[in-house]
Amino acid sequence: MMSPITYVRDADNIVTLTFDSPGQRVNTLNDQMRDCLIEMIERVVAEKDSIAGVIFSSAKNTFFAGGDLNYLYQLKADGADQLFEQISVVKRAFRQLETIGKPVVAAINGSAVGGGFELALACHYRVCVNDPKIQLGLPEASLGLLPGLGGVVRMNLLLGLIDSQPYLQEGKLFTPEHAGKAGLVHALVSNQTELSGAARAWILSRPVAVQPWDTPGYQVPGGRPGAPELDQWIDTAMAHLRAKTKGRYPAPEAILSSSIEGMKVSFDQADLIETQEFIGLVTGSVAKNLIGTFWFQLNSIKAGAGRPKNIDARRFTKIAVLGAGMMGAGIAYVAASRGIVAVVKDLSVDVASKALQSAQKILSKRIEKKEITTQQQQQILERIQPTELYEDFAGVQLVIEAVSENPELKANVTQAAEPYLSDAVIWASNTSTLPITGLALASSRADKFIGLHFFSPAHRMPLVEVIVGRETSQETLAHALDFVMQIGKTPIVVNDSRGFFTSRVFSTFTREGVAMLGEGQNAASIEAGALSAGFLIGPLAVLDEVSLSLSFNNRLETLKAFAEEGRPLAAHPADALMKRMIEEFGRKGRLAGGGFYDYAADGTKKLWPGLTQYFNHSVAQISVQDVEDRLLFCMALESVRIMQEGVLNEVRDGNIGSVMGIGFPRWTGGVFQFLNQYGLPSAVNRARELAALYGDRFNPPELLIEKAGRAELFE
Repeated sequence: MMSPITYVRDADNIVTLTFDSPGQRVNTLNDQMRDCLIEMIERVVAEKDSIAGVIFSSAKNTFFAGGDLNYLYQLKADGADQLFEQISVVKRAFRQLETIGKPVVAAINGSAVGGGFELALACHYRVCVNDPKIQLGLPEASLGLLPGLGGVVRMNLLLGLIDSQPYLQEGKLFTPEHAGKAGLVHALVSNQTELSGAARAWILSRPVAVQPWDTPGYQVPGGRPGAPELDQWIDTAMAHLRAKTKGRYPAPEAILSSSIEGMKVSFDQADLIETQEFIGLVTGSVAKNLIGTFWFQLNSIKAGAGRPKNIDARRFTKIAVLGAGMMGAGIAYVAASRGIVAVVKDLSVDVASKALQSAQKILSKRIEKKEITTQQQQQILERIQPTELYEDFAGVQLVIEAVSENPELKANVTQAAEPYLSDAVIWASNTSTLPITGLALASSRADKFIGLHFFSPAHRMPLVEVIVGRETSQETLAHALDFVMQIGKTPIVVNDSRGFFTSRVFSTFTREGVAMLGEGQNAASIEAGALSAGFLIGPLAVLDEVSLSLSFNNRLETLKAFAEEGRPLAAHPADALMKRMIEEFGRKGRLAGGGFYDYAADGTKKLWPGLTQYFNHSVAQISVQDVEDRLLFCMALESVRIMQEGVLNEVRDGNIGSVMGIGFPRWTGGVFQFLNQYGLPSAVNRARELAALYGDRFNPPELLIEKAGRAELFE
């Protein structure tokens, strides 16, 4: 079997170890790589008296991509001891490497993340190609883990406890330029040729090399725990972190804890603390949830798992956007920033030019942050072309209709624009609730009609819900997905239905909050329960933002539509309170002056006193657990119903869509993974308990009962 690391010793006695995992696009620390790496390090340690130094390099476009997540995801609690030994062996090898006495260099030609960056930290010198496309860092926290190969220990010793925490706890990746300024790499070069030369020159200039923290008298930046100022920071940091995570995300807390304790002891003891914390996280449910959804399922979507096969890919160069409101302007900006010309049509050029003004504001902020240059700003703005004429749609490949949620208006603009479009043009409606099949009745080309539901603000929100109408062709679906991927968004695919997936599930969250208020539950407790469950905002606050009146009108339209279809929906306990808030008290939402909250001129808000005055709060208050479960289960159960109805085909789309689109707590891994980790039989029982206490809407769907009975998971 071909070795994943080649060993070359040159005339200057410099040993170059080159990573090149056979059959893999990137280098990962799988079993073969781990065993070979340990063997190679043992070899150079044995030969240390006759070598000048060591260079780690890569034969691939990336340097090293870190650990084998397949293995970590599958690991159960009974495999903890085996993993502990595997990690310990690698860490001992890293420690041998950095204490060898001879210079060791990481020659970083491409992205080095996770375990790859941890290896680089164990080297005495890090030189990197200065390419902004290269990503460096320790992203483990984003997957519910911590750096387990010495990354926590070495980052703390290198940067100090305070400055290391953002890199460790947030898991954000950074560019070589950033790494150079932060002292995480020692030198930047322009290309691969210079990389090798710089690495060799450094070795030849230093017959002996020692890590800073192994140098006698080394002072850690900012000091170690015990210093009064640092101890004060520690107390504040721990309290702040606990308030932020609500106990739902163990990784940041484990990182801070192992950092603090590790700074009090020797390197080897700190290494051991790090390993123990890592094992606890790997075998925990949150890491499983995050890895399963945000690594495997998300990467599956990005790899085109939902795209129809055997259809040639399409690249878009010019689109049209109908409507220059907030959503239309956002879509135009996103397209233009990805190199696509966006013709923006509205009632007049002046109105359409609002898309340019919106883009200008976004780009000005990006210039301030030094993310782009003024030249790049101008290029993006030139791609946004305001117009009042359908004639200017000549040459577009896609039209995205982003006018108001009015079926008649949408039909009018569809029929007005179609005569100016070629047969190959795709028509996409940005509707968030209106069935695509119904909207397509206004079109003469229903097979080219599809839904592209962007989320607000479009330039920030990463998700696009792609809705397939009854007549939508597979080619149209494939090419719509091509467009979404081209503009850097993550698509989920759903079948047509009123509210689709995201809007329908999201409405259960807001209505449940209102229902609790109507029962006499304290508004502050409802909002606090949402936050403790892991939602970023409470149901009452978010309903104020999206508008009570808009939400209630959508509800009335839904009730009317289902009644006309002979499928009348049961009344929801939130309906009466919403009606009263709007009609009796004129509380229609934030933009209308206030809803459940009052808003001060300085942007602060507080709960409207009328909630206490007009709604009965003398009833017994339910437990925090019930508040949390009602909000979590209402969304998860509705998702199961949607899958049962065939609106949603894939678990991955439900998980990703629920977190990235409508704010379901990330720690759960999404609506279906929440039920998986809860245990489907237990979820059925809990749903029945909630139904007995709070209403039939919590009755478990048949699909959930069937899967629980068959001991299956949502996969």
